Amino acid sequence: MIETLRLMDRIKSAPGRFMLVMAAMAVMMTAIIGAAYWALGQSLPAQSMPMVRAVLLATLGALLALGGALGGLILRAYDSRRAALSEARRHVADLRAEVAAHNATLEELHLAKEVAEAANSAKSRYLVSVSHEIRSPLNSIYGYAQLLERGHDIAPIEAARIIRRSSEHLTNLVEGLLDISHVESGVLRLSNDTVRLNSFLDQVASMFRPQAQSRGLTLAYEKQSGLPEFVRTDQKRLRQILINLLSNAIKFTKAGQVTFGVTYRSQVMSFTIADTGIGIEPQDLTRIFAPFERGTHPEAQRQKGIGLGLAITQALVHILGGDLAVASEPGVGTTFTVRLMLSPVQASVQEVKSTRAITGFDGPPRHILLIDDDPDQTSLLRGLLEPMGFVLHIAHDGDSGLELARKHRPELVLLDVTMPGLSGWEVARRLRAMRGGDIRIIMVSGDAHEIRQGSAGFIAHDQFLIKPVDLDALIDAVGGLLGLHWRGRAEEAEAPEAAPEREALPDDARPFLTDIENDLRIGHVRGVEKAIRAMEAAVPQAAPLARRLLASLDRFDLGELAAELAANRQGDQ
Repeated sequence: MIETLRLMDRIKSAPGRFMLVMAAMAVMMTAIIGAAYWALGQSLPAQSMPMVRAVLLATLGALLALGGALGGLILRAYDSRRAALSEARRHVADLRAEVAAHNATLEELHLAKEVAEAANSAKSRYLVSVSHEIRSPLNSIYGYAQLLERGHDIAPIEAARIIRRSSEHLTNLVEGLLDISHVESGVLRLSNDTVRLNSFLDQVASMFRPQAQSRGLTLAYEKQSGLPEFVRTDQKRLRQILINLLSNAIKFTKAGQVTFGVTYRSQVMSFTIADTGIGIEPQDLTRIFAPFERGTHPEAQRQKGIGLGLAITQALVHILGGDLAVASEPGVGTTFTVRLMLSPVQASVQEVKSTRAITGFDGPPRHILLIDDDPDQTSLLRGLLEPMGFVLHIAHDGDSGLELARKHRPELVLLDVTMPGLSGWEVARRLRAMRGGDIRIIMVSGDAHEIRQGSAGFIAHDQFLIKPVDLDALIDAVGGLLGLHWRGRAEEAEAPEAAPEREALPDDARPFLTDIENDLRIGHVRGVEKAIRAMEAAVPQAAPLARRLLASLDRFDLGELAAELAANRQGDQ
């Protein structure tokens, strides 16, 4: 069988075909010449046959030679024809492939055109919504400001309340847009806060109870007993997640109730927000998490907003390492469930924010330098800080600020980033070079993309606040960096114990403080921890200080750790 196949391959080759043609022609011509020789032998005398034979053999050779030449030409023409047909088929196949590729490209271009048109439509809807969302509160702010300026008979407190609410709405809108920008660019930063959980949840529920009652709804707040007292998470982002979901639940519910449930098991906190509202169509369950989308339900389209809430919420939940699930039945209601890993922590009283109204602080007056080219900003900060007992020095550009810093040697600087002349970053660098770690610097800017982290005074600044500044956050930042003990009109929400007097540090602990400061200066966190534990083991009297330092290190609050070290150094002098 194999030999037969090999023979067939040889016959199909060009030499094989030529030999086959020649063999056929030789047989045919030999038969013709043989027939002629036999016929001539019948009619010619025998003595002439040798000559006839010679002539016929010569004729046969000539015919074979001519036939070989003709056969070669025929085979060459046949091969050329086959090659031409093969090339034509290849070209046809290439043309078909090219046509198919062109059709695929056209289809992709068509899809891209549809996507671009959809994106353009979404952008147009977004710009219209943003314009409306911005103009409405701006109109309230502008109108009430004019009424106050003209001396109309309106209650200043009510006007201030409306202006504040409108400003908060604008702030939330801008922060939402910034959050989307940060999420898309991957630069969203998280805080590591100690949260008093029960108080935090009660505040969120209390925030929405009046809103639900005003719409004739019942807000059912169901909290599992035995929740941890303190957890570690980004308090601002967690509050933002719950506010977005609760506000949506109330917004899209006309009658019935909204349920806010909290359960905790195996260090996993589950937040459930269920409503009896309009529900979500099955085809919209994924779509509603896209930016600027609110689903296809007519009622959802009529609601105010720009469609960023759920997109931001889902992104924040994922960044916090959690999961966001939704289940809905149109006309019956919707349930959103957020699951987050929230480990319980032991927290000191100092870690939990006070709820009292601050009126001052213990100790001598502290000097603060304000550097901002906007007089309204400096006037606002002066109105906040001077009544608390701070001595303020104000400059409206970098050069003047540096001169005031040399003259008055303030303990803290509130520094705008964007100013004419020297930028805030350059002023901060010069202040740090001038005073080193003896001065605390808080950068204040309306550009959230300018955020740069600082710590412990070892780079240009210590903290960054975004305009518009939350005044409570500003007070917290000032108090934390200067190590202040605030005085207020009301006590803590949960009556903490008085802070103990700072204990005298034994002489044996001072070398360990030097080691801790050296490791802290170069950012060697493991070395800092090792030095603290060595001090705790070698000098038992320094155990309270070691616990405070380790608590700061656990929160990765190097600024607080450095302040604690500096306070103990000053106490020894």
